[in-house]
Amino acid sequence: MMKKLENSTTKTTLIPNLEVADDIRTRGVGLLGRSSLAEDHALWILRCNSIHTFFMKFAIDCVFVDKNLKVKAVYKDVKPWRLLLPVWGARSVFEMASGVSSKLNIRVGDQLNVGA
Repeated sequence: MMKKLENSTTKTTLIPNLEVADDIRTRGVGLLGRSSLAEDHALWILRCNSIHTFFMKFAIDCVFVDKNLKVKAVYKDVKPWRLLLPVWGARSVFEMASGVSSKLNIRVGDQLNVGA
């Protein structure tokens, strides 16, 4: 079931189609094998404070959040074959198409929310 990502700070819906990676298989696969990601889609990887883009076919934006979904770090245009080291205090990450975090004006300190 798809969820949606909202910004409680700005009172806006950011991503209407949010996939959740919450088990060993979905967390391990992530966005691997896909050739692109639509701007209105994102992947939320739970229990994750660092990522890699090895074997990926496209660049992504990564929004790391703490256990309360407060934005800790935003990495823009992360190209394939990169490694992002652990983000202190992060508990999960939202991966979205490159450029989307800028278009949506997501900033460190924003309070996000995941709804049905």
